[in-house]
Amino acid sequence: MATEFDSDQGVQWMLAYQGGDESAFDRLVEAYSGQVFSLLTRFLGPKPGREDMVQEVFLRVIRARDRYEPSARFSTWLYRIVFNLAVNETQRAGGRELTTSDGPAHGDDGDVLANWRDDRVEDPSERMAQDDVVMAVRAAIARLPEQQRMALVLAKYQDMPYIEIATVLGSSEKAVKSLVHRARENLRVVLAPYLQGETA
Repeated sequence: MATEFDSDQGVQWMLAYQGGDESAFDRLVEAYSGQVFSLLTRFLGPKPGREDMVQEVFLRVIRARDRYEPSARFSTWLYRIVFNLAVNETQRAGGRELTTSDGPAHGDDGDVLANWRDDRVEDPSERMAQDDVVMAVRAAIARLPEQQRMALVLAKYQDMPYIEIATVLGSSEKAVKSLVHRARENLRVVLAPYLQGETA
C-alpha cells in the first residue's frame, strides 16, 4: 500500500530493517547520526556524553523496530526520540546550565552567530568579544523552556516546517508558531546588550 512517505529514504530503510534487513539499520545510523549529534549539541550545548546519547537514540530505534509505522518523515519521527531523550537528560541534570562549561564556542556549533560574525577580523580583542557573544547566545538558548528551545532549534537550524516540528513536540502547528515567536522574543531581550554592542 503506497503512502506519502514512499519517497523518504529513511522511511524505506526503517521499513527494510523492520522486515529483517539488518544492513538497513547501518545505513540509518550512517545517514542520521550526524544530524542527531548536531541536534543534541544545539539543544543541550557542548556537554560531555553526547556520543553516548546518539547511541541511546539508535537503541530506541531498535526497540521501536516492531511497532514502527511511517506516519511522518523518518527524520521527524527520529527527532521526536531525540527530543524525549534530551528532555530526560535536562531533567536528570536538574536543569543546570549545560552550555557554558566548555569555554568559548567553536567547532560543531560555531555557526550559532553566523549573522553576526566576520571571519575576516583578526584582532584578538574582536575575537574575544565574538566568543563572549557566542557564549551569551548559548546560555540564553539553554535558559529557554524545553519546548521553546527545541522549536527554535528545529526551525532555525534544521529548517523544519512548523507542521513537522509540531509532530516532534506532540503539539499543534499554531502552538509551534507561538513557541518560536516567544523563543525569539526571549532571546532578543536577553541578548539586547550584546546586539547593541555589535551594532554600535
